[in-house]
Amino acid sequence: MASSDILYFYSLASPFSYLGHQRLMELAEQYKARVHYKPADMSVVFPKTGGLPVKQRSPQRQAYRLLELRRWRDFLGVPLNIEPKFFPVADQLAARAVLAGEQMGAEPGAFSHAIMRACWADEKNIADKGALVAIADSLGLEGAIILSAAESESVKEEYVANTQEALNVGAFGVPSYVYKGELYWGQDRLAFLERALQKS
Repeated sequence: MASSDILYFYSLASPFSYLGHQRLMELAEQYKARVHYKPADMSVVFPKTGGLPVKQRSPQRQAYRLLELRRWRDFLGVPLNIEPKFFPVADQLAARAVLAGEQMGAEPGAFSHAIMRACWADEKNIADKGALVAIADSLGLEGAIILSAAESESVKEEYVANTQEALNVGAFGVPSYVYKGELYWGQDRLAFLERALQKS
């Protein structure tokens, strides 16, 4: 892995991953950095790092999360339903679809963004196989083939490996970015990541 590479741990069901996704890709292009897309399983990470799923958090934390989402949506001008129809939603199949697509030559950044937008802007159920096939097809990919490959052992093993790697680097939430061994948690830390890229 080159010194300019960025490890990107994220969840396709995370609104904050969605809010930062395009900006990360723009930074990578601007500074000629390579992004390693690593969707990880937060249902594994949270219990091991003191985190809680949204619906298990205190009412105060849940209310503030919605406030922050509204603020960031308006500030960034990103289409975002604060409380989408299909949330909470399991994103394991979607994550494996991205990994399967990448193994087959698909660009993971664009595929991931399309899935996140489907969840957070278009009221689609990203846990549904048919919805994921349609999203892949809309990008000119072979959706049915990708979703079949998402059930392969190699893809499942890669997803488990990503999740363990997230824990190994100290990630406890998403999105998390690692650049030159340093962890940046949250899309609101992209400015700090950019400063690090500028120094390289």
